[in-house]
Order: sequence, then structure tokens, then C-alpha cells
Amino acid sequence: MPELNEPLLSQLTNDAIQLLIQLIQTPSFSRQEDQTAEHLVRFLTFHGARPERNAHNVWAVSRHYDPARPTVLLNSHHDTVQPGTSWTADPFGAALDGDWLTGLGSNDAGAAAVSLLATFLYFEQHPPAFNLICAITAEEEISGPDGIRRLLPLLPEIELGIVGEPTQMALAVAEKGLIVLDCTAHGRTGHAAREEGENALYKALDDVQRLRDFRFERVSELLGPVKLTVTQLQAGSQHNVVPDRCTFVVDVRTNELYTNKEVVEIVRGLIGSEVVPRSTHLNSSRIAPSHPLVQRGLALGRRTFGSVTLSDQSMMPFTTVKIGPGDSARSHTPDEYILLSEITAGVRGYVELLSGFKLLADSY
Repeated sequence: MPELNEPLLSQLTNDAIQLLIQLIQTPSFSRQEDQTAEHLVRFLTFHGARPERNAHNVWAVSRHYDPARPTVLLNSHHDTVQPGTSWTADPFGAALDGDWLTGLGSNDAGAAAVSLLATFLYFEQHPPAFNLICAITAEEEISGPDGIRRLLPLLPEIELGIVGEPTQMALAVAEKGLIVLDCTAHGRTGHAAREEGENALYKALDDVQRLRDFRFERVSELLGPVKLTVTQLQAGSQHNVVPDRCTFVVDVRTNELYTNKEVVEIVRGLIGSEVVPRSTHLNSSRIAPSHPLVQRGLALGRRTFGSVTLSDQSMMPFTTVKIGPGDSARSHTPDEYILLSEITAGVRGYVELLSGFKLLADSY
């Protein structure tokens, strides 16, 4: 690995921390990321990059871009969830206590976002043998249409994506996908006092039991089985009327051994209720253990794992890996925080992962 430029690494890390403080102090709920997008544009411009913006997505293509080389996308998000009522600190206060920085979005995924920006700027001065694009996008927390899905058609062809999410800088080499199914059982109304009607609620309960008992055959070594969970059920208009309609919702977490569309068809064949997926684009993903980036990470002592939490990785139709500073267990929790030492380690970890990473370029 080439010797790292320690003064540059230190300066960019400090700048990244100051940017994160600004981002925390600026509310950026999903679909309301306008002001943090402005911060990102100013940050990149100040450091000599050429940022572009579409909606609330901000990205920059390396000035060393060469269409003959493969391209790596560095991506994270700058939107946050709403803060819960049990926060004891100011969610937008960016309170700093020694190594401890508290604030909404500090861990998910502000630390990863600013660390990737610092990494991108580092390689602007020490260009690798492949292209880099850094994109900090919107609407990740709601898998919205104006986030990464809106941006990808505007970018050159991507060979590899590095998705910044809190993983303690371990490599998530697989990620579960998501399908939400709206199911409807149909019956016929009647008076509850007489043997009338056809009870849609009973039909739905039979289907719920089938789903509860069903097991998908293909079990992933990294992600385990596909997981079905019925999370909502609603029926009936009043106590003495047999319900003619019952709806229930199924949360499905898919592994990489099934496509989302395949899972939908299996469920439709299993139950009598009508099954309508809200979407099928949040797919499971996996990178081959032999991939040069995974091998690079292992050589650096990074552990690998399969992630059950969803990210924008699910909407990327190319090879991806998820890695970033912070801990997923802190995401969406009261008094969310990041350690400054985790950001320092995150920037260094990203730079080490990509420095001297010639196998990717040499294979094309």
C-alpha cells in the first residue's frame, strides 16, 4: 500500500468533523434536505471539487475521470428520521463532550457521509487507478423516489458501489431486501346472530397461520432464511356484522437466493387472500467473497457479515458493499451519537481500503 499523506488525511478529517457539526445543526428530515444539500455543495466547492446537484442529491465526479477506467461510487445519505420524544439532548445541538458528539443523524449516516467526502477529496490529490464519484443523497430513510433512484440515471456506468452506513467499519458483504405486502381477504356480510355471510376475518386468520408456519427452502449462509412477519390486521365495521373484507400487512425480509418478484409469487400461491406488493425494487444484495475489494478488506483485518438492515444498496443494480463508522444499534435511537475517533478511523479506513487497490482497474 502506498504511504499515506498524513497531514492531508488529518486536515480532511478535521474538516469532515466540522461539516458534520453543521449538518447536525441543520434539520434534514426526508424530503426536507434542502439546507444540508447547500452545506454539501459549499463544502465540496471550498475544497476545489466540482459539485452537482439534482433535487436534494449532491455529487461530484473526480477531475481525474477517464471513461476508459472502471468507476467506483462512494455513497451515503444526508436525510434523517424525525427525533423521538425521549431525547434528553437537543437533537440539533451537536453537543461535543470530549470524543463524544451527540445529535440527530450523527451516527446514521452523517459520520459515514463526511468520511466518504474526505476520502473522495483525499484521492483528488492522490488519484487512484480508477474513477471516483462521491454522492451524498436524499430520501434514504424512506426509500424515496427522489434519492439514489433519481440520481443513478445521471451518472456514468458504475462498476462498484461503497455504501456508507454505520457498520463499525466491518464489511457488510450481503444485505437483506424488503417487500411490504398488502393482503386482502374477501367474504360476504351477514348478521352475526345468524348463520349468514362469509367471514373474511376468518379467511385472513387462516392465511396468517399459513404464513406463520411456512418456511422458505433456500437459506443463505450470510443472511439466513427469508423472514415473513404479519404486522397489521384490520377488519369489521361493527360488532354484529360479519366482515366482508379483512386486510393485513406482511413485512418480508428477503435473502439473496430469491428475487423479490419470486417471493411475491410464492406467497400468492400459498394463501387465498389477494396479495399486492407496495414495490419490488428493494432487493437483497451480495458481493462475492473473492471480489478484490473484499479480499482487500480481509487483508486489512476487516471482518465481514450479512446485514439485516436496509439501505440504498438495495436500489443499486451493480456490485456493492456497505461499510462505515458508527454502530447500527445507535441508529434511530434517543441521544444518537458518534465518536470523533470513529470518524478519524473511518476516513483512514476508507482511504486504506482504496489505496493501491489496483486489482479492480487491472481486471478491466
